[in-house]
Amino acid sequence: MSEFWKRVDEELDYLGINRTYLANKCDFSLTNIGQGIKLGSTPSADTAVKIAKVLNVSVEYLVTGENISLKNEGVDIKKYREYSALISQLDSLPENQKDLVKSIITKMYEWGK
Repeated sequence: MSEFWKRVDEELDYLGINRTYLANKCDFSLTNIGQGIKLGSTPSADTAVKIAKVLNVSVEYLVTGENISLKNEGVDIKKYREYSALISQLDSLPENQKDLVKSIITKMYEWGK
């Protein structure tokens, strides 16, 4: 399987959707996806754009594994996704609890140096 299709599968897993859903949203058959995976090929540009739109990622990310706009901001997309739920939970806490969590993390970081 090509890196392109591995990243597509990772995104499908992350979003909790399957290849059939992707094929339907992109208006092509599941067989086309299977052929692309079997051949290890990267789809045409227009197909890659459709896939990227459904997965809400850039074509660049699917092709290279990098996202320049996020990279330039110093964001690792995999780490962001790993911690995004935690960030949302933290954001919903009252300010005094947020401050407590921040101080705990700061102390842990200092101890780890």
